[in-house]
Amino acid sequence: MKPVIDILDERIGAAMAKAAGGVRGAAMVRPATDPKFGDYQVNGVMPLAKKVQTDPRTVAELIIRTLKINDICEKPEIAGPGFINLRLKANFVADRLLEINADSQKRLGVEKTTQPKTIVVDFSGPNIAKQMHVGHLRSTIIGDCICRLLEFQGHDVKRQNHIGDWGTQFGMLCALFDKILLEAPRGEAINRDETLADIEEFYRQAQSLYKNNEEFARTAHVAVVGLHTGDGPWVTYWKGIVKTTTKHFREVYDRLCVTLKDEHIRGESFYKDMLSDIVAELKKKKLAEESDGAVCVFPEGFKNKEGQPLPFIIQKSDGAYLYATTDLAALRYRVQELKADRIIYVTDARQSLHFQMLFKVAALAGWAKPDMLIHIAFGSVLGENGKPLRTREGENVKLKDLLTEAVERAKAVVEEKNPDLPPERKDEIARAVGIGAVKYADFSNNRTSDYVFSFNKMLAMDGNTAPYMQYAYARIKSIERKGKDRGIDVEEEQSKVEKANLTEPAELDLAKHLVRYVEAIGAAAVDYRPNYLTAYLYELAQKFSAFYTNCPVLDAGADKRPTRLLLCDLTAKTIKHGLSELLGIEVVEQM
Repeated sequence: MKPVIDILDERIGAAMAKAAGGVRGAAMVRPATDPKFGDYQVNGVMPLAKKVQTDPRTVAELIIRTLKINDICEKPEIAGPGFINLRLKANFVADRLLEINADSQKRLGVEKTTQPKTIVVDFSGPNIAKQMHVGHLRSTIIGDCICRLLEFQGHDVKRQNHIGDWGTQFGMLCALFDKILLEAPRGEAINRDETLADIEEFYRQAQSLYKNNEEFARTAHVAVVGLHTGDGPWVTYWKGIVKTTTKHFREVYDRLCVTLKDEHIRGESFYKDMLSDIVAELKKKKLAEESDGAVCVFPEGFKNKEGQPLPFIIQKSDGAYLYATTDLAALRYRVQELKADRIIYVTDARQSLHFQMLFKVAALAGWAKPDMLIHIAFGSVLGENGKPLRTREGENVKLKDLLTEAVERAKAVVEEKNPDLPPERKDEIARAVGIGAVKYADFSNNRTSDYVFSFNKMLAMDGNTAPYMQYAYARIKSIERKGKDRGIDVEEEQSKVEKANLTEPAELDLAKHLVRYVEAIGAAAVDYRPNYLTAYLYELAQKFSAFYTNCPVLDAGADKRPTRLLLCDLTAKTIKHGLSELLGIEVVEQM
């Protein structure tokens, strides 16, 4: 099914061209901000009137005269200086509702794109030998949501987890592993998983020894050289450290219901043999030059505080490569090898300058067109003191600890509300609600803004929260169960609806919102903003609540009950799809 807003946009655009004697203008159809004025508003009349130098209301009247839209809308109304308000007909909405219900692909009437693209999404990006912390939360879950949205639209999405697994620090880590092995009692086997159980402590030990022990530092330098030359023992140590750390990542991803898998990991080490070629190619194209011993690109338009050209350093004076070099290699690989039509980077807003320069250099090198490269920036997670969220000791909050606390707090709420549930059921609900609360609270905020992390707010049963949405779903499923307990064949009644009976205002209001699900998905995907989707779902839950208050379902007459059961079913399916399939948040049928 084509979105209603797209149908309106096409028809009104054609009518505008006729009314303006062939002069074209964008219809600019938008959902109405106030339902008392209708369902949609046409905002393109005034710009068109300016083009043809005619009074906007006169242009609006001419558009309405040529507009053929009575199969969809009531008679259009002109408002203000030249806006056109549109209200959907109940019969049209009823027909759309049945089309959604009849969708055999279970896509709720949402068509796949006719122009699928290959889209690479770079997100999460934790570092080896370090635990994931709260700073990785937003990149991980926003990136995952973007992938889910784009895949649902029909695009070929290639996830890339660009982990930090290469560099001088890995010489230190390998040297420590070697030290532990050498100092172990003769014949004693070293359990790698136990040795690296606390990877953060392992990293701290390596750093301390590197600073304070000259012999260890020399071994670390040997290890770095060994890693670069492929020396067996050092590479073996490195692989063990990577394997143990990625196991930790995987556990966090599974808890978050994130679709990142081991096969999506393509760390910095993958590009190590490409870095010298990147520098050579940029030099050959006369884009890179030496500056104070380093190799730099000076893309136009970037200056430092003193007004001097800002360098994009791709090789240090000692010959070492940098983050920028690896990112250029990854970008070129994604275009040339993965055949990306678009590359999306999901990172902290503080990296915006880096990505602006990266994209500019890639465009200058001819590796990618500027419109292929997109940086999805997001704000910080703050504590209730308004500062970046930290432990009492001032350290980053470990992501696994944050998620554990969320589930524990949710479990306490479940114990209070439903103490008689079986223990395994309580655990299931606590996991879904706790993890869902953390994710939904993040999604429901504008991604470009900072937000305050508050367990009390995100676990609230009212307002735009995961528990409220999960309860709305469970509430609808309870209506279905009650119906069956009363001997009502819910599925049978729904299947026999040939014409949805939408005579009550609350029925029509809910139905109109259901048919606009495709628009919410499109808006969230095109702007990469999950909060558009959470706003839609919250409004859907509110409209369902108003419907359920004003329109009895199980006690309705034979002429009304089938349609109302259908509205319940489609609302539940939409909430479940939005939460589970697009946001990666579990739903439960009982709370």
